[in-house]
Amino acid sequence: MMRPKKIATAERQQREKAGRQAERAAVWLLRFKGYRILAQRYRVPVGEIDIVAKRGRTVAFIEVKARATEAAALESVTVRQQQRIARAALLFLQKNPAHSHCDLRFDVIAVARRKWPRHHLDAWRES
Repeated sequence: MMRPKKIATAERQQREKAGRQAERAAVWLLRFKGYRILAQRYRVPVGEIDIVAKRGRTVAFIEVKARATEAAALESVTVRQQQRIARAALLFLQKNPAHSHCDLRFDVIAVARRKWPRHHLDAWRES
């Protein structure tokens, strides 16, 4: 069954709004935990990183996922997305060589309805 375009557009706008709210919540969580935000919605031709943050000697490339449940949020980070984020991370480091000596980590912040965001450290490793 085909949906009218207006509903699809409204639905997309609602999801975009929810995603931005989740990212704002994630930024505040990270700041509360002592991270310095280096970039938000870092876009390059090969991909996008929701948040790049640093604490101590570690630079974290963080994907934020808002879903009905935490499990659904974690499951929604596909291998293909992980690869795009890793490629974008390499470009970030090339453009910001001051951070190239740091330890690197790929994290996920899961935002579920009516729950505090959960920060999953080292959610995957790039080989």
